[in-house]
Amino acid sequence: MDLSALILADSRFPGGGHVHSGGLEEAVSRRLIGSVRDLPGFLSGRLRTAGFLAAVFAAASAHAAAAGGNWSRLDSELDARTPSLAQREASRAQGRGTARAGRVAWPSPVLEALLAETPRPHHPIVLGALVGIAGGSPYDAAMAAAYLSVSGPASAAVRLLGLDPFAVNAVVARLDLAAVCAEAAAVAGDDPASLPSPGSPALDLFAEAHARHHQEEVRLFAS
Repeated sequence: MDLSALILADSRFPGGGHVHSGGLEEAVSRRLIGSVRDLPGFLSGRLRTAGFLAAVFAAASAHAAAAGGNWSRLDSELDARTPSLAQREASRAQGRGTARAGRVAWPSPVLEALLAETPRPHHPIVLGALVGIAGGSPYDAAMAAAYLSVSGPASAAVRLLGLDPFAVNAVVARLDLAAVCAEAAAVAGDDPASLPSPGSPALDLFAEAHARHHQEEVRLFAS
């Protein structure tokens, strides 16, 4: 992986991802996840749906960074593939945080053009653009996005349930991220309107429920 992708996938990168659980907190509150044994199914499902979608658009954005933009189309197509308002808001919040940090780490007229065209871009769009700006490939961008889609919930499981971090990270290590990212990178240069649109209705419902509950009581994670 390109160094930029490794930095962006690092939980210490100040993009705001540490406050999002990717639906894990809601699943825990419903007692659907209570132990390490419950994680493989949740994380694998998330990787193949929301993770794959993020990987596809991050790869397309890295391609666009080298090919000359198309930011508003990419952003609007990802918006159309994200039916949950709570999910859209979480993505744009992380996108805003990543863009702020990215302006300092990888200042570029390409990034400025992206933000001028889409002031509140989705997270995968900014992430992919930054990888492309730094010289990384669409595959690198897809890997960073896919990894973040499962590492965030995995970390949340440790914090919420006090699970063994060694066992939790072993679950992440066994996921087939490479196949998901290769598939995502293969369509990076396609027309944004024709990019895949995997659905994750359960995650959408979890996100909406979490947003409602977050207004009623204190939750550890914003989403």
